[in-house]
Amino acid sequence: MRPMLTKTLGFLAAGVLLVTAPVRADEIKVVTSGAFTAAYLELTPAFERASHHTITTVYGASMGSTPTSIPNRLERGEPLDVVILADTALDALIKAGKVVAGSRVDLVRSRIGMAVRTGAPKPDISTVAALTRALLQAKSVAFSDSASGVYISTELLQRLGIADRVMPKSKRIQSEPVGAVVARGEAEIGFQQISELLPEKGIDVVGPLPADVQKITVFSAGIVAGAKAPDAARALIAYLASPAAAAAIAKAGLEPAHAR
Repeated sequence: MRPMLTKTLGFLAAGVLLVTAPVRADEIKVVTSGAFTAAYLELTPAFERASHHTITTVYGASMGSTPTSIPNRLERGEPLDVVILADTALDALIKAGKVVAGSRVDLVRSRIGMAVRTGAPKPDISTVAALTRALLQAKSVAFSDSASGVYISTELLQRLGIADRVMPKSKRIQSEPVGAVVARGEAEIGFQQISELLPEKGIDVVGPLPADVQKITVFSAGIVAGAKAPDAARALIAYLASPAAAAAIAKAGLEPAHAR
């Protein structure tokens, strides 16, 4: 732990002083899922400069069987202070005692989109019927092993009545972005949170799923049980949920959780 800073710190957003208190300069260990990563990477340098805390970041899916998934990191006791992941997965971690009850703060609302390789024809997915045709006509389909992929594979395809025809030509992607697989030509179309597709090179984002079958996922932050820097973690989460974060969140293809 670093020495107590003597100056008072604050974050100014929309003319409102959000945090004003003497703080210790600590290392905050964060794990974030992919959907919030682009916004997070834009926002955290300003927090570090203002607070003098330092942030160490690792990445993992909200769910799934990979060793780097957030639940698996916590299960094996990896030292972390803050988790950022899909709200349902966070609630499960709270119930399991891995994350502090009452520490959940909703950050963003995220939509699922579809991508194709750069320059490839963009199928019409503006309606449910058009999306169904695009899925049936595609030679191969990719989706993640986290929140968006779970929805595609266990709910959407069944709802459209085409699971038996689409699943045999689909692949669940672990440990890398779906967009990377599409960019290499290993899948004709790919589905993931729009905020995870936008940063990828070599793909074009076709657009979001139609509203009638869209799955909006809330991504939330919480403080890990036994966190070594809980006060600094709380300050970081407050900043990420503040009006100061809104522009970076929108730029990343997300919506602030409490936007009206």
